[in-house]
Amino acid sequence: MRKIAVGIISALVGGAMLVSGGGAASAQAKKASIIEIRDISPNPVVVGGDDETTAYFKVDASPDVQKVTLSVVPEGARTLRAKDVQQLDSWRFSVPFNANDPAGKWKATAAAFDKDGKQVASDSAYFSVEVKQGKADTRIVRFSADPDRVRKGRTIEFSGRLQVNDDGWEGARGEKVNIYYQANGSSGWKWVASSKTRWGGKFNAETRAWRSGQFKAVFDGSDELSGSESRTEYVKVYRHWW
Repeated sequence: MRKIAVGIISALVGGAMLVSGGGAASAQAKKASIIEIRDISPNPVVVGGDDETTAYFKVDASPDVQKVTLSVVPEGARTLRAKDVQQLDSWRFSVPFNANDPAGKWKATAAAFDKDGKQVASDSAYFSVEVKQGKADTRIVRFSADPDRVRKGRTIEFSGRLQVNDDGWEGARGEKVNIYYQANGSSGWKWVASSKTRWGGKFNAETRAWRSGQFKAVFDGSDELSGSESRTEYVKVYRHWW
């Protein structure tokens, strides 16, 4: 009986030691470092012309991480140098983009380092860059105001063509052209008529003659087209025929 009791006690003690040892090993296990690119703003990054757009990257990291780096490159790029990245506060980064950057899908990669400078984690995220093309040049040609000598109250007719440079000058259809008038002795221009361009960029408009002065046609431009204006046309207005 004594031998059996001793055996039972030994078994219980051994079991307790095994349980205690497992708990210590679990407590001593080191948690894996974590890093995550949490936000990219704006997305897509839209740039155009001479403007520059700054994108902001927010990275989250576990407390053991002592340093975070960020790199951004176009997806699939092999030789293009990574963009310059500026670190702000709390693992927040800024990256400037301009019209010289490739449009399309980009990849951002964040790397985490411990106190010894060893990389312990990384994370990647994707975003888009959209590059707006510059506006196409336009011009107004063959602008005329007829007749060039007219009695007061009679009609003055305007005509001309709006053209766009799209690998060569061609008519711009469906665009609004305004006619402005500057009376003799005046320094300002006054709107008098408007017209929509037709096939070949042609436009026509008219107004009443009240006082001698000069006229011009003006296109204000659009999202795709630059503005332009015509040469001036002078009209002499008479009160009576002599």
